Amino acid sequence: MDVSQYLEIFLDETKEHLQNLNTQILALEADSESMDTVNEIFRAAHSLKGMAGTMGYKRMQNLTHDMENVFSEVRNGNIKVKPEMIDVLFQCLDALEEYNNNIQETADEGTNDNEPLIKQLNDILNSKKAEEAPAPKKKTSKKSAAKDVGQEADVPKWYDIAFDSSQLRVMKAAMKQGKNVYGINVVVQDTCILKAARAFLVFKSIEEKGEIIVSVPSAQDVEDERFDKDFTLVVISENSVEEVIKAAENVSEIAEVTGAAIELEKTKNYQPIDDDDVPTKDVVTASGVATVDEKKAKGPEKKQTPGKPIVNRTVRVDIEKLDVLMNLVSELIIAKNSLVSASGQEQSVNSGFNEQIEYLESVTTNLHESVMKVRMVPIESVVNKFPRMIRDLSKTLDKKMELYMTGEETELDRTVVDEIGDPLMHLLRNSADHGLESAEVREQRGKSPTGSIFLDAYQDGNNVVIEVRDDGNGIDVEGVKKKAIERNVITPEQAANMSEKDAINLLFLPSFSTAKKVTDVSGRGVGLDVVRSKIESLSGEVEVKTKLGEGSTWTIRLPLTLAIIQALMVVVGGEKYAISLGSIQTIEDISPSEIKLVQNEEVIHLRGTVIPLVRLSKVLDIESTKSADENLVVVIVKKGDKLAGLVIDDLIGQQEIVIKSLGKYMKQCKFISGATILGDGEVALIIDANALI
Repeated sequence: MDVSQYLEIFLDETKEHLQNLNTQILALEADSESMDTVNEIFRAAHSLKGMAGTMGYKRMQNLTHDMENVFSEVRNGNIKVKPEMIDVLFQCLDALEEYNNNIQETADEGTNDNEPLIKQLNDILNSKKAEEAPAPKKKTSKKSAAKDVGQEADVPKWYDIAFDSSQLRVMKAAMKQGKNVYGINVVVQDTCILKAARAFLVFKSIEEKGEIIVSVPSAQDVEDERFDKDFTLVVISENSVEEVIKAAENVSEIAEVTGAAIELEKTKNYQPIDDDDVPTKDVVTASGVATVDEKKAKGPEKKQTPGKPIVNRTVRVDIEKLDVLMNLVSELIIAKNSLVSASGQEQSVNSGFNEQIEYLESVTTNLHESVMKVRMVPIESVVNKFPRMIRDLSKTLDKKMELYMTGEETELDRTVVDEIGDPLMHLLRNSADHGLESAEVREQRGKSPTGSIFLDAYQDGNNVVIEVRDDGNGIDVEGVKKKAIERNVITPEQAANMSEKDAINLLFLPSFSTAKKVTDVSGRGVGLDVVRSKIESLSGEVEVKTKLGEGSTWTIRLPLTLAIIQALMVVVGGEKYAISLGSIQTIEDISPSEIKLVQNEEVIHLRGTVIPLVRLSKVLDIESTKSADENLVVVIVKKGDKLAGLVIDDLIGQQEIVIKSLGKYMKQCKFISGATILGDGEVALIIDANALI
């Protein structure tokens, strides 16, 4: 069977299960008595094992099988959850992550058998067995094993079942109607990989010949693979026992099937049943599987009304399909802009044409919003892995720390979410290593010995803000300056005149680190460099606020979407340009006399704030169409808490524009973030105000 077509689904689902396991094992570490958590972990490990087995990834399957065995014992109360067991389980997750990464890159799981981990898991199981100290079992050959676990010669397995009175009545009623009641015992081969799947096929085959009224273990336990090598069924059928047995034997990987008619007098708990007590109507209906281990017997005559199934309301969509859809919307907006442009030129056009344009505008706006919603995903998928990371850092750095997260449901464009994981990881590691002090130092300062790291996300207008803060030491600005002087990044004179903000910005330089030595966690100076470059490539910004001795706050501000934006169209030297409305504060009319010089740079004094001017005609190297004595049109733009005034020649107005990438050839030109096609077919460049500031 060619399973390569299922590879993408396998990888997606494996990632989900691994993330779920990470979360649940962390919860188990906090509350080792929670059976709900144990059950959830067992189910996830079981699903992973089945998926890996189906895809033919034997090493992955073996590891998850042993994890499942351990949790099976925890579920049954035979093993207590201990800290060393949690550590082993996290190592198993790392190994599974490694298998998954290998499969993603090469479609092969690799050659690492992870024998030390499998040994540790078996040691956990064996420690339980050693505590029980059972009598040594006689070793059986594979051939005789099936006989041992199957039906014994004198007492068949179904006579060990303690039937309740309602089940006995159902069997007697079936016999009165001339139907047969059989006990069937099914033994699965030792080498069978997916026992639950085989058992399911046996159930389906037997149900074609009759109705299963009892299953031991219960149908749910069989489905969850909570049985050893065999299971017993009680079947009501009009066919012969040989036909029922043959139906079960037709399923592959079944070692043996035995069966015979049940004599009610031989059953456990048998009490003579008065014929008046037996329902005369046809009680045997297709009512599913009744189980003997349920506290309340379910009479087949009572039809069950199943609860409304909870349907998963999410759909996996290939990002490429969304990109195509996005492109179509882009073209639609360009078409709308063309119509708007045409209607502006023709004054004599009737009002119906204008109505159509308004309708088209309404449709395109709604379509745009719908597509945006499809693309939006919660950042939960990224931040879920961080509690585990902080736990590991706490052990590695030997510091007590807790991570508190809010706003995981905040949604961002899928392309942004995929890229945001690395910067956030670096900021959290930075807080854990550089930010938080050791427990002793914290106690001396009157703080709690356990450090706190906060990850908060929230929407602010057309932006999403993600904050990473800690209650640690804060940034030692003088220490940063000293390190920068040692590295010849700045001179002592520059350091003396440098503001606190500029000094903190030195941390974002490539290969700059204040760590005394390189460790597994930090010291190479790549963290904050990666953060800034990645965030700016997403048209976002990062800023830092810090107070020595109290902690730091790193704020990332990102646009909700990167494809379609509201922009202000302007003219500079006869050419059209677009500036994103998100960064514009106000538009001012300034007379040349209001321009002052500070350190030979042009500034204006506006409502108590000194704002530097950027003449776009100089930046873009085109000649302005305005004379020197005319008033200037200045667009005031903001980045963080910095303001700048962009001097333009003329305003066109607000417009919804589609950002088109200019490709790698234009990457050197930082202040141009892309281009857009206008209604008349002209191309207008989009100015990145952040880069200019």
